[in-house]
Amino acid sequence: MLSVLDAFSRLRVLVIGEAMLDAYLHGDTRRLCREAPVPVVDVAACHDAPGGAANAAVNAAALGARVTLLSVVGDDPEAARLAESLAARGVPPHGLVRDPARRTLVKQRVLAGGQILLRLDAGSTDVVALATAARLREQLRAAWRDVDAVIASDYGYGVLTPALVDEIAALQAERERVLVVDGKDLRRLARARPTAVKPNYAEAARLLGIAARHGEARVEQIAAHEAELLACTGARLAAITLDASGGLVFEAGRPAYRTYARPSPDANATGAGDTFVAALALALASGASTPASADLASAAATIVVARSGTTACTAAELRRRLAAQDKLLDAGDLEALADDLRRAGRRIVFTNGCFDILHRGHVALLGRAKALGDVLIVGLNADASVRRLKGPTRPINRAADRAQVLAALSCVDHIVEFVEDTPARLIELVRPDVYVKGGDYTLATLPEAPLVQRFGGEVRILAYLEDFSTTGIIARIEDRQAAP
Repeated sequence: MLSVLDAFSRLRVLVIGEAMLDAYLHGDTRRLCREAPVPVVDVAACHDAPGGAANAAVNAAALGARVTLLSVVGDDPEAARLAESLAARGVPPHGLVRDPARRTLVKQRVLAGGQILLRLDAGSTDVVALATAARLREQLRAAWRDVDAVIASDYGYGVLTPALVDEIAALQAERERVLVVDGKDLRRLARARPTAVKPNYAEAARLLGIAARHGEARVEQIAAHEAELLACTGARLAAITLDASGGLVFEAGRPAYRTYARPSPDANATGAGDTFVAALALALASGASTPASADLASAAATIVVARSGTTACTAAELRRRLAAQDKLLDAGDLEALADDLRRAGRRIVFTNGCFDILHRGHVALLGRAKALGDVLIVGLNADASVRRLKGPTRPINRAADRAQVLAALSCVDHIVEFVEDTPARLIELVRPDVYVKGGDYTLATLPEAPLVQRFGGEVRILAYLEDFSTTGIIARIEDRQAAP
């Protein structure tokens, strides 16, 4: 995963859509207004941040990419403030087309004690003039030649006109790019055949014409509409964000993939979707797999929701998170952790393995294991243990490297290394509600089954995906090396 992040600095990204100015007024309130029963805010500070498509551009730049932003603004002081804010964050503002007939989009938030009391929206939301649209299309054609990925951020405020969408579709057919679309109505860009679309749950429900549900019920509901969602958006994959419930990713011809969020007590969703989209586009453009791209995007979004206001995730922050030291536990901490989780009413799932060369079969197994509970703990065979079990040429990857790769998966909550040949000691410490094992075992042939059942746990044996195994991968590599 870190190698994917390293590739971001070599990427060029084009962001097109509605750029906005997010303005924040911070203060305290200790009294009510005489004229009306509303609080009086004594403003102590104010700051600007790029919003909408501009925030997606800032996030892409913060992750290391070279960014071109194309949008339409007014010829007003707010446009100047937006340009200044973009430049300060590493995004050149020269792609902002000025139209004196329009007002720059502004969302002004008034906060007291860290809480938003009021939001004031202003700016032009009608379709841009023909001459302005023509200038934008000209810049789009020029920029498309030199980029690796394109993000279309469509708020429905008039920038992405039907003619501009036609232009994007024509350019995509001529020179295909990783195209990620985030918008209120994703059907508008279906003819551009996007690589990926990113609706949140509410947007996906409206798109599908289904009644909104709550909590985990949303996952099963949306999963039943995979084919329909991909068909109506024209996308190869769809990443549906589910706030505190993580996300669900559909890809044509592959099983759905679930990501999991780590909720913050001070969660703030402002701009998190822009962060997710930027990270997803960069990861896909770097050649990362869909699950890896989704997990990376989820990790980036998790970072920004823990902060107030419109903000961006930096490459350094994401690198620290992907190192995921907080997921790695010593066996000595395991019993206390499990006790805390049980007191909190969390259902604990435990599995174990060597996970030497992490492949699609592993990812599918771990995702299915996580779905059986609330917290997934993975026991990882130490290097010496792998050698005893698999032979002197294994492992291919050291335990520290295997742990880091596992930790990058959002479905994995904790990892514990063990030196023994079996995970019996860890099972005694965890006393899992569910013990998951992959393969052709039965309850009668699985050595750990009686131990798990003695603690009142359930044993679930999940079949491996056909033709996916570390041994098979190694054999294919050796065969190719031996071939003349």
